[in-house]
Amino acid sequence: MLNSPQDHQAAAGESPKTDASRCHALLSLRAALICATLCWVVFAVLAGLMLSGRHADLDNLGLLLFRSSAGLELRGPSWAADMTRGMTELGGVTLRHLLAASAVAMLLLFGMRRQAAILFVTISSGWMIGALLKLGFARPRPTNVSHLMGVEGYSFPSGHSFNAAVVYISLAVVLGTLSPRENVRRALVATGIAISILVSLSRVMLGVHYPSDVLAGWIAGAGWALLASAWLSMVSTQSS
Repeated sequence: MLNSPQDHQAAAGESPKTDASRCHALLSLRAALICATLCWVVFAVLAGLMLSGRHADLDNLGLLLFRSSAGLELRGPSWAADMTRGMTELGGVTLRHLLAASAVAMLLLFGMRRQAAILFVTISSGWMIGALLKLGFARPRPTNVSHLMGVEGYSFPSGHSFNAAVVYISLAVVLGTLSPRENVRRALVATGIAISILVSLSRVMLGVHYPSDVLAGWIAGAGWALLASAWLSMVSTQSS
């Protein structure tokens, strides 16, 4: 009878790896760090352009793109505004924190303490970084179109866009470690990216952010989530 890999490990005095200890990272450590760095470089460029006022006209055109000429109402049927508000709620504080807490609890239930810690630290630190960035830039909200929902605080970078990218991409990356199949991990990340982009788009459609706010917020949030991917790559190397 052929011995299993676990038998060979036991014979060599090694403890076999359990499923909970395995970590299947989508990106290598180097690739994740390079992508994260590129995201933050792009964010720095967008922030510089915003501060210089060079793309103010493009920002205004981007806002008007979703508005009708008469009364600057949102284009489309009457239910379009309600649907857009529903999209933006995917990046709201309550829902994203509930999803994140549920994912952390599930990972802990399955004994994946390192993955749970990575997800918790990435999302909580990302929330603080996003809040500090908004306070630092202190850009006022758009005033050339009506706001289709109540908002508070500053505009750049978009907090919904930043945090949606952090939460949904990090969730996809971390939960993807549960599957050894690369196509499953890719599908999860693609879904996380798609949801966070919809949230970002909704903020412009509702008139509460300039296009540059949501683009910068999403890029920075994706860069922060990629740091989680880099951390997972380190865990994967250690557990292999």
